[in-house]
Amino acid sequence: MKMTLRLLSAALLPLLAAHALAADSARNARLDDQTQLPKAPTRPVGQTYFQPPAEADIPNNAFGELVRRGQDLFMNTKALAPQYVGNEMNCVNCHIDRGRKANSAPLWAAYTMYPAYRKKNNKVNSFVERMQGCFQFSMNGKPPAADSEVMTALTAYAYWMSTGVPIGKAQPGRGFDEPPPPKGGYDIARGKAVYGKQCALCHGDDGAGKKVGATSVFPPLWGKDSYNWGAGMHRINTAAGFIQHNMPLGRGRTLSDQEAWDVAAYVNSHERPQDPRLVNGDIDEARKRYHADDGVNLYGVVVDGRKLGQGVQ
Repeated sequence: MKMTLRLLSAALLPLLAAHALAADSARNARLDDQTQLPKAPTRPVGQTYFQPPAEADIPNNAFGELVRRGQDLFMNTKALAPQYVGNEMNCVNCHIDRGRKANSAPLWAAYTMYPAYRKKNNKVNSFVERMQGCFQFSMNGKPPAADSEVMTALTAYAYWMSTGVPIGKAQPGRGFDEPPPPKGGYDIARGKAVYGKQCALCHGDDGAGKKVGATSVFPPLWGKDSYNWGAGMHRINTAAGFIQHNMPLGRGRTLSDQEAWDVAAYVNSHERPQDPRLVNGDIDEARKRYHADDGVNLYGVVVDGRKLGQGVQ
């Protein structure tokens, strides 16, 4: 028996050592990329973006009913799932035209690219986990359970929208196609002027958005009812891409690279709800762990004599 145990131990030692080495390699792997998803390719000249199926093509069966429910939730998240939304945002605010529009993180370009690694939570995420992150950060709320009716419906809608898209093949128009940083850098003061001219009409001078009754028709861009400091849109480079392609609404691609960066910096130089990942109540610690290598952002940075990231409620 003792001989058998010694032989077994000798056989297991190399396996355990290999496992430990693999674990160390995984822990020490480069994690400074926003995601390990391949970059969206440039759309070839003369080629159109992928076109998802028309709403009229939703089947008239149980699956179609779930797809329609998902579309309704996508358009009216705050009203239909208020228990999970902590601000005045809806999915459609960041994913224009019901999640159809290219260069607005369309659903048809996202669904087929998951599972994928995300630095934000340092693990490989399913598509459902990716959407849960939207509820936690962009909507400053509570993630619905993976098997909840809300998640099931939203997943069905995204699955249907991606009909015909090859699995794992990045599509042109997948993200926000960020403009290159301007040579002179961004300028918050210039961004304020761009905001006043191009954005305030819909989003208000105070960035609080516009409501009709209790319903937000134009989302708040900062303050207690906007996305929190953990949302991807708090990155100036990400916001610049979204703004340049999609804003002013209906007149995308009218702002220069400089204007897009400047106004994105102005918007994200305002306070908003705290990052729920705040480390030990310390903004500097949270910046070091989550924000220092996360694109271009102002979390924990002193602007006009005040350190951003205090949060608002």
